[in-house]
Amino acid sequence: MSAADHGQAPVTLARGVRLQWEPAQNAQVLLFPEGMVQLNGPAGEILALCDGRSVDAIVEALEARFAGSDLRDDVLGFLDEARRRGWINLPTTSDTAQEGAPRHGTA
Repeated sequence: MSAADHGQAPVTLARGVRLQWEPAQNAQVLLFPEGMVQLNGPAGEILALCDGRSVDAIVEALEARFAGSDLRDDVLGFLDEARRRGWINLPTTSDTAQEGAPRHGTA
């Protein structure tokens, strides 16, 4: 299932994953027990909204912030990748929120 199938599902960072600003890198980073991932601007913007909001609410917030932009496909694609890497919890109708150690990767 993709993020597009989860319009009202709450999105949160996975257990053990923390988003923070890293001044030395001048970027948002994801921290997890195995390491750190430096995020590009859009990735940091999206993950900052993964605080229990729904997928639809995240898309709406970003489209309001960047008026005139149709960001839905890009946001959904990123959320799918973030879920695949274990950075976020995005429950499906067939399972509960996946928990466990995040996987490594870059954004």
